Amino acid sequence: MRRLEVVVMGVSGSGKTTVGQLLADRLGVPFVDGDALHPPANVAKMASGIPLDDDDRAPWLRTIGDTLAGTSPEGVVVACSALKRAYRDLIRAEAPNAVFAELDGDRELLAARMAARPGHFMPVSLLDSQLATLQPLQPDEAGMRLDVGRPPAELAAEIGDAVLAREG
Repeated sequence: MRRLEVVVMGVSGSGKTTVGQLLADRLGVPFVDGDALHPPANVAKMASGIPLDDDDRAPWLRTIGDTLAGTSPEGVVVACSALKRAYRDLIRAEAPNAVFAELDGDRELLAARMAARPGHFMPVSLLDSQLATLQPLQPDEAGMRLDVGRPPAELAAEIGDAVLAREG
């Protein structure tokens, strides 16, 4: 069986970390929260309400790809926004076998989830810029799109089953 390289993607508040951890447990691979891989300058920028630009994101996305490609022999699940096709292409340049699981939900649900996270560096005020930036997965990209209104364990199970079926 090939290494399992899965990116749980979506805007802030979509449940990437929760679903990603459940998925990693289900698959028996490590979980990495992509937020922990941001350089301090990116975190400071976002914490002050300033959206990142593509120059800020590029080195971080390459780090995400490197993490997918080399974290463990079995593979890894990484939570990462991966909002644009070009961002996913940067990740795939380092980890060509990556599969993306896009968590999608309506703005009101996402904003409520963000508001309920005390101490998180990403303010609710940046949600609209993330939604405007989001380019959903395209048919030629390996992955699936899921509704975050469903329970996280159900989403992790569906992603896990699909990834394992793909790997055969």
